[in-house]
Formats: sequence, C-alpha cells, structure tokens
Amino acid sequence: MLSADRDFPKLNGNASYLAIKLYNKEKGIELDHQYALIEIPTAVISRFFVLPEKGERKNIVLLDDVIRNCLKHVFAIFKYDFVEAYTIKLTLDAELDIEDDVTSSLMENISQSVKNRRKGDPVRFVHDEEMPKDLLDFLIAKVGMDNDDVVVAGGRYHNFKDYIAFPKVGGAHLRYRAMPPLDHPKLKGKVGIFDVIKKQDVLISYPYQSYDYVIHLMREAAIDPAVSSIKITIYRVVDKNSKIMHSLINAARNGKSVTVVVELKARFDEETNMMYAHKLQDEGIKVIFGAPGLKVHAKVLVIKRKEDGKSVRYVHIGTGNYHESNAKLYSDHSLLTCREEIADEANKVFKFFKDNYKRYQFRHLIVAPFNARQQYYKLINKEIKNAQAGKEAYIIIKVNSLHDKEMTTRLYKASMAGVKIKIIARSINSVISGEKGYSENIEAVSVVDRLLEHARILVFANGGDEKVYMGSSDWMGRNLDGRIEIMTPIFDPEIKATLLKVLNFQLTDNTKARFWNKKLSNPYQKTKGGDVRAQYDIYNYFKDQLKDNEQLES
Repeated sequence: MLSADRDFPKLNGNASYLAIKLYNKEKGIELDHQYALIEIPTAVISRFFVLPEKGERKNIVLLDDVIRNCLKHVFAIFKYDFVEAYTIKLTLDAELDIEDDVTSSLMENISQSVKNRRKGDPVRFVHDEEMPKDLLDFLIAKVGMDNDDVVVAGGRYHNFKDYIAFPKVGGAHLRYRAMPPLDHPKLKGKVGIFDVIKKQDVLISYPYQSYDYVIHLMREAAIDPAVSSIKITIYRVVDKNSKIMHSLINAARNGKSVTVVVELKARFDEETNMMYAHKLQDEGIKVIFGAPGLKVHAKVLVIKRKEDGKSVRYVHIGTGNYHESNAKLYSDHSLLTCREEIADEANKVFKFFKDNYKRYQFRHLIVAPFNARQQYYKLINKEIKNAQAGKEAYIIIKVNSLHDKEMTTRLYKASMAGVKIKIIARSINSVISGEKGYSENIEAVSVVDRLLEHARILVFANGGDEKVYMGSSDWMGRNLDGRIEIMTPIFDPEIKATLLKVLNFQLTDNTKARFWNKKLSNPYQKTKGGDVRAQYDIYNYFKDQLKDNEQLES
C-alpha cells in the first residue's frame, strides 16, 4: 500500500508491476482514492496460465490479467467501488561503480557493486498510457525521476522477454521445425577426442552440431592420466549447474593443474561468476581475475598432455562462451586443434594473464589489444594494393557489431580502391553501404532468425591465398583496444570451405536477411530464384555432410 508520507519500496528492475488505484465515485465525481503496488511474480510462477481445453480450442490468460480479475478479492477489506490496475516497468542504472580501493580485493569491490546495483538510480519509467494522471504523477515523484530521465507511455503489457516461454499451442505449422543437434562426422562414435584432434583440426558448429563434444573433451581431459594441466577463460557462466565447471573441479581433484581466468565484470553475470570463482578456489584451482584495465572476452582452452615423452598442447578457440544453455540458441563455432603455431601462441595468452607486465609477440593469432588493429590494417591495406594492381581483392566480415571510426574509414578507402566488401553485422553497423564515390563496393546485411547469430568470421582474398579467421572479437573500439580477444587463423582447407559455405548461405539469405541502408529502413533482401533461409540451409548442409560421411564409412 502506498501513501505520500511513507517511503516508496525499492523496485526490481527485472520485474513488472501493477500500479493500483482504488477509489469511489458519486455522480461522476471522484470522492476519495488510495494507491497500491503489486509485483507480477514471474520469478516463481509462469506468466501464462493455460485454461482447460474445450474441444480444439486452447485459451491462455496472462498472469497480469489473472491478478486484474481478482483485484476485488485482493483488496476486499477496503470498501472501494472501483479497483484499476496499470502496468509499470522501471529500468535501474546497471553500471557497476567499482571503487579504486587498494585495501579491498576486486572480488570484494564487485560484490559490493552488485549489491549497490539493486539500489541503482531509476533511468527509465515505462507505464500504461491509460494510467490516470494523478497516479502517474504520484509514481514519478515517489520513484525519484528527474528531467533527465525517460518516462515512456506504452501499452498494457511489458516484459515481452517472458514470451520466450510461451506455451505451445496450435498446429506444428505455427512452430519452428525441429532442429535436433547433429552428430559430428569426424567425432561420431569416437572413444577419444584427443586421438581425432591429433590427426586433423576439427570445427564444431552449434547448435547445428552437438555442443556435447566440447563437454566430452573437458570430461576426457579431467580423467585422462596423460593430461597434466588445463587452462581456460570464462566470460559468462549463467548455467547454475555448468558441466564445464564441474569438469574443471573434477580435473583438480584428479591431480591436474587447473587455471581458470574468470571475468568478474561480465555484465549481469557477476554474481554467478563470483559464486563459481569461490567454488574453484575452494578446490585448489588457480583463479585469475583477468588483467588490469582489460576485460577478458576471449574464448580459449589449452590442455597440456604428455605423449611419447613430450608435451603436446590441445587448443579450443571459440566464437561463443563456455555456456551450455547459450549453445542451444546462439549460432557459434569451435575450433579444436593441436597445431603448434596456434597452441604455443594460445599458451602465451595465459602467460600474459599470469605475468601481465610482460608483452608477447603473436605471428599467427590476432590478439587484442596487442596486435589486432595493426593486423587488421595490414590485411586491409594488402587488399587495397592488390585491387590497385588489378588483382582480385575482397573482404568478408561477419561480426555482431561493427562500430569503430578508424576501421570504418579504412573500409571506405578499400571500397574506393575497388576492394569488394561484404558485411554480415547482426546488431550494430556504422558502415554506410552502396554510396557512390566511397562505398559502392560495400554490401551489408543483418540476419535475424530463430538462432542468435553470434559467430565472428573474417575472410581476406590475400592475392589468391585466402586467409580465414574466426574467434571472439567484434570490430568495436572496446573489442580492439579494451578487451582480450582472440581470432585464430584457419589452416585446414576443409574447415575453410565449411566456413565459406556458411557465410555464403547468410549472404544470399532472401528470407530473414535485411539490407543495412542509409535510411535505416533496412528492408528484407529479396532475390530471384529459390528461397534461401540461411539457418535452415546451414542445418541441412551439416546434415548432408553427416549422411555423406556415413555412406563413405559403410
């Protein structure tokens, strides 16, 4: 119950609320009123109430409306004739204010900052546009909004992320078709993953192919007597029961030397990461909290194994986090290799985490912030020179976001020199394509479909000796200068061909791809010929690969 003389309760920025007005009227004139607030309790109960079926008809009621329907019962002790409810949603400032206090550890500072986040200042207030002015004015004043904050009149319902868990209704044609994770043709039925990687590099593309192979690799490493050490970077571990983390703990219990680089400042996952950091430390695992001034966003795993009297390093470099739930919804790739040129340099990254006052040279890996800008400039400049010399010159860039002034400028220069540039940028793209005089050689699309496009892949023509990279880095200032990121070269011709095939499906998608244009109207890409829906076609491509391999083996 709310009143002018009582403090307003602290609201949860993740929840929606019903702002209640109770009042009486006589002859159209409001006599008295009172206000109240109800949190819609979606953290403990589904937002959707499925009613008993009647024939073929299925009815679903939102929890919001179940509460609305029962308001007279909720407030029965009050003698009001009218009880009305209007949805509100408050966004709180989520920036962590990490004190630069040398007497406190980073863990302590972040722990305190996370607690403070729950009491963050309100920065956005969304409300049902039908809300009476007196109730709206009361709430804005009590919440503590000021002129710089955003007050938005919206619809009757908020928090649409809850619709991810919408109950299944209607026929199969109303739902996505089934895409169960596929076996990997190189790993299916194999007892030891190390034996496979020893013979050839392996690319796992999930969720098209099963992410379980990454978990199997970790479990195998945890119990293999030949494995002496495991090093891994952890950015997001939202899974409360992470199999990856359990494998690391198991490895330590089996006498392996385990080092885990935990990024405590992974936004909104700080609490889970801290919880696991404590667990790992309790098991005697060496936990490193990143590097001063740099976020650790790279997704890299190095496993050292004794083979024939010498040490061999096996490496996993991915585009996605070590996060089992995301691996079902995010489209990502993992490279498994024991190539020395990659393994040695991946190990150098962990040496930097241990002694971050040292700087290491990287000839093969592109590692931000050490050599990323220089390497990208060098690769782009080479395409410019080749175009000017009349040679074939092109660049393909697949990232989540492309938003860096210097990189954008260099792409314009490359376009003006005749370099053909194709961009697949899901969420942010600062490059204006197709403009006469500076960007007519640039095409840019965004693919948004049932899976979240999360992979980062780069292709450079390189005068006929095509260079392909994949890894964790977007082309944004923060990724190039303020984070530890790794992009690995792809040496295996078969894996190169696979990644190029995947990119081609996305570039030719005429169902879910949109053009990035200057007006930001971003129309769907429509082309003549058969329908191309990249994510379905990629799934079928991997399915055919598996079938062909099975036929060869039989």
